[in-house]
This record gives sequence, C-alpha cells and structure tokens, in this order.
Amino acid sequence: MTDALDAALDPEDRKLITLARATRARNAVPEGAAVRDETGRTYVAGTVALDSLRLSALRTAVAMAVASGATSLEAAAVVSEAEAVTDEDRAAVRDLGGPATPVLLAGPDGTPGPVVTAG
Repeated sequence: MTDALDAALDPEDRKLITLARATRARNAVPEGAAVRDETGRTYVAGTVALDSLRLSALRTAVAMAVASGATSLEAAAVVSEAEAVTDEDRAAVRDLGGPATPVLLAGPDGTPGPVVTAG
C-alpha cells in the first residue's frame, strides 16, 4: 500500500475498503463493495452472478442501502482488479448520494487508487 495514498484516506473510507476487500475474499467473488449512508451505517456486498440476475458488487451494496431505508450516501468503495469504476456503478451511487459522492477503487490487496466522484 502506498503510504501517501493510504495516509490521505479518512479512517472511515479506509474501513469501507477493508470491508469490501474482506467480502470479496470471503465470498470468492470478482468484486467486493461497501457504501456508507448518511447516518454512518455501512452496507457490504459482493458480485451477484445468477442465471437470472447479474449485479456488480457496488450496485448490490447500493440496493441493500436503499432496501434498508438509506436516503443518501456519504461514500462508496469497490475492491476489484478493474482499472476504473464503471459508469453504471457510478450512476447507482449518484442516484442515491448525488454527483459529488466519492467512489474509491482499490486493488485486491487493498491499495487505494485515485478517488473519483459519482457525478
């Protein structure tokens, strides 16, 4: 983990990456994600890959937050081998949190990359 990027992360954002990474590893899925709502509650999910339903980890985490009554998001994180957060994932975060909501992307080892916004 690069010290400069890690040091710049808020501890609550670091927690999102840790939760997403643990979910990815525990469930042996391509992605893990975590979101934090306006009250500080976190929702964690992995990729859903059923014959009849396919959702990224981040869209699943956003759906869990909505289903639990969240009305906004403070931040989101994805742990994946992907180079970037997809437009569809950012749109889901934007729908609940707004365009300025930070979306963190980290590699499988938890190393954070640049933070983008949902916008």
